[in-house]
Amino acid sequence: MTSTRRGSLRSAGRIASGAVLAVATLAALLVLAPALVGWERYAIVSGSMTGTYDQGSLVLDEVVPVGDLKVGDVITYLPPPAGPDHLVTHRIAWIGRDQGGARVFRTRGDANPIADPWTFRLAHATQARVRLGIPYAGHALSALGRRDVRLVVIALPALLIALFSLRRLWRALGAEARRRALDTPA
Repeated sequence: MTSTRRGSLRSAGRIASGAVLAVATLAALLVLAPALVGWERYAIVSGSMTGTYDQGSLVLDEVVPVGDLKVGDVITYLPPPAGPDHLVTHRIAWIGRDQGGARVFRTRGDANPIADPWTFRLAHATQARVRLGIPYAGHALSALGRRDVRLVVIALPALLIALFSLRRLWRALGAEARRRALDTPA
């Protein structure tokens, strides 16, 4: 192999390594940075907020006191038993009081023509309120929830590191063997 071709392969390898490192750094930032500032991450899994946060978006929620919530805020919450059995990110459409004086909420997805059919109270003193949405990034977060994807994300880089290390070792051993062969008298 010519030295020009070897140099081209090294350059391509450096570019590929840099790209992989950049993607890994971006993914780590998406996962770790929000937690460092106290935000929570949620993937949008349905189209009920289309136009504001499309399916596959990642929303970053700040935790705020329930008393700070107002009509128009977008929250991520677990609906009452009458609703879906998973977290929902919807806009607060109405706030009222129940017979005991507690705040009661009704939400609506921006893409839905009517409000959700349930009302609910928030059981905790704080609530996740959407601060920021990142289109398409929720797909990556959802994918990392799958065991096979996590295995590939961890195993593939480890395998590549092992292969490149073995290749370097093999070349070093070959160079050492050639050096010894030249140094040995016939």
